[in-house]
Amino acid sequence: NFKQRNYVSMTAIPTTVDAAEALLRSGDYLPNRSLATALYLSLSLERPLFLEGEAGVGKTEIAKVLSQTLGRRLLRLQCYEGLDVTTAVYEWNYPRQMVEIRMSEAAGEKDRDALESDLFSDRFLIKRPLLQALEPDDAGAPVLLIDELDRTDEPFEAFLLEVLSDFQVTIPELGTITARVPPLVIITSNRT
Repeated sequence: NFKQRNYVSMTAIPTTVDAAEALLRSGDYLPNRSLATALYLSLSLERPLFLEGEAGVGKTEIAKVLSQTLGRRLLRLQCYEGLDVTTAVYEWNYPRQMVEIRMSEAAGEKDRDALESDLFSDRFLIKRPLLQALEPDDAGAPVLLIDELDRTDEPFEAFLLEVLSDFQVTIPELGTITARVPPLVIITSNRT
């Protein structure tokens, strides 16, 4: 499973600023000392790294290099105006749920509580990047890239800050899902 994803190999999180700089360089990214320090602190404290700058300066590339050099899955949430929870976190697979209801009716099953609990289970859940980032992974916590945050609406920014403060999200039908190990979060902004 690990090799199927084309990861180089799983590498440990850097324990010094020099190691963070070497990690980026090993992925052909040439960081300055302040960027390596910020990355080291972000990884050590398990907090998001916010990168702001002009388009094309390499903010997004840092997440890609981290994913590659650490051997972690990269999850990208591309931000835009109107982005909402169903696009960023989860949604229910309504067509599949309707098929399940029809099949249950055709089979003459009458236990509505059992059907309801089945319909709102993990197998009917479409997981989007934020929810995927909270799930355990054998390769280690994934790299979550939240790209161009400045393009989202304020309510979504507030929701995102809530999710990232505790690395958890609540799905009313399932309860609260909390990351056992927080994802490595890179947030970019183009200052627009």
